[in-house]
Amino acid sequence: MIKISYLKPDIVMTGLVLIFVLGGIAAGQQNLMPHLQKQGDATQLVVDGKPFLMLAGELGNSAASSVENMKPIWPRLAECNLNTVLMPVYWDLIEPQEGKFDFALVDGLIRDARRNDLRLVLLWFASWKNSMACYAPYWVKTNYERFPRAQDAAGKGLEILSPFSESNCDADSRAFAALMRHIRKVDGDRRTVIMVQVENEVGMIPDARDHCSAANEQFDKPVPKELMDYLQEHKDALVPEFNDVWKAGGFKTSGTWEEIFGSGIGTEEIFMAWFYARYIDRVAAAGKAEYSLPMFVNAALIRQGFKPGQYPSAGPLPHLMDVWRAGAPQIDFLAPDIYFPNFVEWIDKFDRAGNPVFIPEVGRGAENPANAFYAIGRHNAMGFSPFAIEGFIKPDSELVRAYNVLSQLAPLILENQGKGAITGVLVDSNNPTQQIRLGDYKLNVKLDAGWGKPVTPGMLAGSIIISIGPDEYIIAGKSQVITFEPNTAGDPIVGIASIQRGHFVKGRWITDLYLNGDESHQGRHLRLSPDWYDIQRIKLYRYR
Repeated sequence: MIKISYLKPDIVMTGLVLIFVLGGIAAGQQNLMPHLQKQGDATQLVVDGKPFLMLAGELGNSAASSVENMKPIWPRLAECNLNTVLMPVYWDLIEPQEGKFDFALVDGLIRDARRNDLRLVLLWFASWKNSMACYAPYWVKTNYERFPRAQDAAGKGLEILSPFSESNCDADSRAFAALMRHIRKVDGDRRTVIMVQVENEVGMIPDARDHCSAANEQFDKPVPKELMDYLQEHKDALVPEFNDVWKAGGFKTSGTWEEIFGSGIGTEEIFMAWFYARYIDRVAAAGKAEYSLPMFVNAALIRQGFKPGQYPSAGPLPHLMDVWRAGAPQIDFLAPDIYFPNFVEWIDKFDRAGNPVFIPEVGRGAENPANAFYAIGRHNAMGFSPFAIEGFIKPDSELVRAYNVLSQLAPLILENQGKGAITGVLVDSNNPTQQIRLGDYKLNVKLDAGWGKPVTPGMLAGSIIISIGPDEYIIAGKSQVITFEPNTAGDPIVGIASIQRGHFVKGRWITDLYLNGDESHQGRHLRLSPDWYDIQRIKLYRYR
């Protein structure tokens, strides 16, 4: 017989209160953990319970391999208006011997970032970094029978771990899980680390696919049911490039890779994309089981005219977006590393099919400030990050001035993302004018070099425009002249009631000057100076 004990009412009530309090604390901690959330058609990163805009920079590959090397760099980055640093974490340094982990380097870097009030996005350099296995531990590199390499068509081993190896994936997954478990232990209550990139610019090169025996065996097998189910379920929403490939084969729902997608290097790239995605999904799942931070993968883009095998093929590229989303559901988004001049074209290709936008790597060119304004305003980008930031950032640089303005605007930007009240504009010497529609007005934007100065080849300017009321806008940027037309029925002529130049302090607007005379051409236009980054507030009216 089971004996039943009856507790006193006050003990029961105390226990219930304790359960309620502990449950509330747990729920609060879960809400404070960095995560992604939707706001309208935008996806935002939430940190400490509030949307967060990453004004970031990525460290060069080796900068974070020493705590001492980074000590003078942290305060300089903080001084230059960054709030986030993308920092590599190296598999070979945290697991120098199999199963024996050393997190002293990671702990020191997190500590010093925290002291400088900087958030971190960790970059997991493990099985692959720019396709290669250069950051795999020595005990992995030297035991190629247990940890097999990809092979070229002639059967020669490559400096690339094969994604067809269970041993490779298991070892990477265990290490990543150990890292994430440690991050949660040392940082879960402080949230210095806000996001993680899993691997880095994966892809096959110089062949379009791995030719090891395991890969050859898989290539002759039917396309996995999971991929075919995804394609059929999302048939009406596939990216056009991939839909065209499937369509060319007659939208077959079963068969080998070549039977469904045709023969050639394009199909070999699709095949590899699936197995890279499955491998990385397992690594990400192991990490998320320990600490479920947002996770993404980054893509090395395609140089114009290059074919699969000439670039890191099968990475998370736009034309393979559906394969990656089907194969790696643990990955929250795909991100482009944009080093080519056609920035607008590439960001357009990643801002589709519900893929959130983040720019983890760009070059170190003068175009970065304009591109940052455009990406954040037009594409609701969660952040922007030039590469090797420690090597070129200076307090008086253009990027620092741009980040200062974006930092002031961040609360207003985050409030309006996804609501149809914000956009970005990019004009250059090849396309010096643009018309946009926002709210009740059309805005005619023109590139401006200054009073009486001609636009020179290569000149570029970006701006963010936010509608804050029926007749009112905040406009920030540089080197643009903007005029206004009606976008709705009513009186046909638009007048400028007032233009204020000012700044924000903790989200509160402060007027520095009224610009109703020469600066506005006596009420004819708004002009963003080519000499500094402006924030202006304009109020319009209509008349006949």
